Parts: sequence; C-alpha cells; structure tokens
Amino acid sequence: MAGNIFGQLFRLTSFGESHGPYIGGVLDGMPSGMVIDYDAVRQEMERRRPGMSEFQSPRAEADIPEFISGVLNGMTTGAPIAFLIPNTGQRPADYKHLEGVYRPSHAGFVWDAKFGFHDHRGGGRSSARETAVRVAAGAIARQLLSLYGITITGFTSRIGSVSLPALPVNPDPEIIYKSILRCPDPETETEMNALLSRLREEGDSTGGIVHCRITGVPAGIGEPVFDRLQADLAKAMMSINATKGFEYGEGFAAASRKGSEHNDPYTRSGRKLKPATNHAGGILGGISTGEEIRFNVAFKPVSSIQKMQETADKSGELQKLVIGGRHDVCIVPRAVSVVEAMAALVIADHMLLSGKIPRNIF
Repeated sequence: MAGNIFGQLFRLTSFGESHGPYIGGVLDGMPSGMVIDYDAVRQEMERRRPGMSEFQSPRAEADIPEFISGVLNGMTTGAPIAFLIPNTGQRPADYKHLEGVYRPSHAGFVWDAKFGFHDHRGGGRSSARETAVRVAAGAIARQLLSLYGITITGFTSRIGSVSLPALPVNPDPEIIYKSILRCPDPETETEMNALLSRLREEGDSTGGIVHCRITGVPAGIGEPVFDRLQADLAKAMMSINATKGFEYGEGFAAASRKGSEHNDPYTRSGRKLKPATNHAGGILGGISTGEEIRFNVAFKPVSSIQKMQETADKSGELQKLVIGGRHDVCIVPRAVSVVEAMAALVIADHMLLSGKIPRNIF
C-alpha cells in the first residue's frame, strides 16, 4: 500500500490500524540538537484524543507516544525519530455486525474496490485514529518551528449552520484550548453546543470549518510550479479524514472580487517592503510573503450516525442499517489539532528545503 509517507526532507511515515495493537510513525529529517518538551507533546495529544466532551466518541485512550529511536537524553540525534502509540481502547466486537456491510459514505466500499478487502473494525487505516500519529509528529515540528518564531493557531469557525460572526484579529490560544469546541467566542460556542445537543438526541451529525493562521514564516518559503506552499498545505489538509475543502487567503470569495478590490498594494515598513493588505493569505506565486498565512479547512458530517440508513452488503443485497458504536457528533473540534499538526509538518519541510533551518541546531 502506497501513500503512507508525507513530506520531502521532513518526512513522516505513518503505520498501524484503528484496532491493531499500535499505531505509530517515523519522523525523518529532524535536525539534531533539539531538546524535546515531552509535556508539550502530551498536551497536543490531549487536545486531539476522544472522550473529552459529550459530543465526542467515548473511546478513551491516554495516547502517550513512546519514542524508541532518534532521541538521546531527551535531545534529537538527527536519526529517524520512531514512536509507538498503544491502542488500549479498541472494541472490535462493536463492529462485528458491519463485517459484510458497507457503511454509507464510509471508505469500506472503495477499499474493497481497490484492495479486495476492508477492515470493518473502525475502518483500519482509513480511521481517524491514524491522526494521532500526525499530532505526535506535528508536536515535534511545532517545537522546532518555535525556535524560529513561527506559531500556528487553529480554531473552530463553524459547526453546521452556526459560525463566528467575524474572525478574531488576534485569537488567544489559551481561550481556544479551554473551549471544548475549540471556539474562540463563548457566545458562538453556546449556540454550537445547543446545535450539537439537538443532533445528538436525533442520532445525527454535522460538519464544520477549521480556520488556521501561521505567523512568523519569513518571506521566500515555498517552491514555484508544482511544490507551491499552498499546494503542499492543500495536500496536507485534504489528506485528513473527512475533509471536503481547502481555501487560503480570501479563497472562493476572491472569485467575485474586482482586481482593484483583491490586489495587495505594497508599502514600506522601515527599510522593508511589505503588502499593505493580506488578501493573498500570506502566499503569492506559491511562495510566502512574510505576512500571516491564513486558510480554512472544511469537514463533512461524521458518516457513522445512529439513524436508520439504506445500504447494501457485499453480495449487493439492499438492507437497513443502524451503525451503533462510539462516534463523534462533529469531528471539527478534535480536527483543530490535526490541522495545526499538518501545517507544522509542511512549514518545517519548506523551512528545511529553503535552508532556513540547518540540519543541526546545536
């Protein structure tokens, strides 16, 4: 099976299944000499893991990575960093009734079409359980980027029909992380909570949008043509389970603007030129402008719902299905940390490609 490696110089290889003994990863290209803050890694894992609210899957696991190579006395050696995350909360019996049935809008049907097999126990490799690997690797990448003044902040901007009235100018990460829904506005979060409560009672689900900002990226990061910075960000985000859309800067709204409205005129800041506005979202021609990088990621409703649905089994017989099991009402709050992690992997990779980060940082 191809498609389990992400990045060029800063490369993550992901492995493991939802209901196997472990999931894990190998992070290659990490410079030597960085002291790992394990508490910060655990904090990132805590933000992604399920069971943290009434709207999330109650599957409870500590999700503490065990680093088995590439680190000596708490410091990166430059060798590949390998880590394991035990699956301690799997309940494969919950999926026994799905062994020969296709869940609507789930990946089982297409996996059968491609591989002649699909893992009905939570989806195997197509399960969102795999994103824990990305968050662990992204936590390391974020610590590396922080040494160069780069920060990444994501938050929930929409859940279903409820959205922020306006995006905050300077979102406070502490407020975001204290919010169960990862929403920076308490009033909007109250409305989101009410919507999710109704959907949970109905046995239904909804989607939403994660907004993400990256600050501190210097101008000149990214490669023109096929390796554009926004293209790699788009690939990273669209590789996350349940994603349906990516836009940066003004995104699709730019299609209705006039050039005079959308252009970013240049101005002087001391001895440096900089865009006076940031309609471009921090990227022009596939290369960073030095301004804040802004993008949105849209997520579909969770496909595993508690309502009766029409489906078919492997023999082609139509039937009714109630899925049951442990599932989120909305994946968006847990996806915030995954979006941030994938953004960190992309920026770290491009910083290394551009030579902005050396191969050792002693």
